[in-house]
Amino acid sequence: MSPTETASQIRSIDNLYGPDGKLEAVLNTGSEDAPYAAMVCHPYPPAGGTMHNKVVYNAMKVFSSFGLPVLRFNFRGVGLSEGTFDNGHGEQNDVRAALSWLEHNLKLPIIFAGFSFGSHVGLRACCGDVRVKGLIGLGLPVRAEHRDYTYGFLPKCVEPKLFLSGDHDEFGPRDVMEEVLETAPDPKHMVWIEGADHFFQGVPGSPAAKLDVMRHEMQTWLQKQFQLS
Repeated sequence: MSPTETASQIRSIDNLYGPDGKLEAVLNTGSEDAPYAAMVCHPYPPAGGTMHNKVVYNAMKVFSSFGLPVLRFNFRGVGLSEGTFDNGHGEQNDVRAALSWLEHNLKLPIIFAGFSFGSHVGLRACCGDVRVKGLIGLGLPVRAEHRDYTYGFLPKCVEPKLFLSGDHDEFGPRDVMEEVLETAPDPKHMVWIEGADHFFQGVPGSPAAKLDVMRHEMQTWLQKQFQLS
């Protein structure tokens, strides 16, 4: 059965603080009987990544369609978030602060999703955290504009994992990523979306955006892995 769109409200969060100060955040509320909470992290801040990124928004919509509350926040130095960009190091502590906020305020097990830089930073922070019951990496990068991303931490990621990338992802080539993901323990599931680039947009020969395919694959995995409906 396909998930139905669940009505939710969006509210600003005024009490989420990381080590460098207040973090701008919003919560899409969920059903009163939601079995999980979700968090979605955004892409590279110096390139304009924010919690309002299109991929992040679409991932939020998938979680909301199951009635789950979804937290999004801006990393330090982005938007109204205090602090300064820390090349992915301090941002891991921002993720941990968001996990603690969810734990304290919603008291639900958590499913994490992140896009690009947000997937790398979030996976580093969430892998092995007992509060996190599932991990979704969207467009995991290995090299982007002279920035290298490494995944030596993956073997400790014992939680169920979904990895979604375009088969034309310029920042995470398929042959490289398949080798990287071999190091992650089961359960894991890797999906390559045909004709999609890093941003889940179409490529020449298949120009239509692939965000709907991304949403479908997320929905299917969440239904199967967590019995959501």
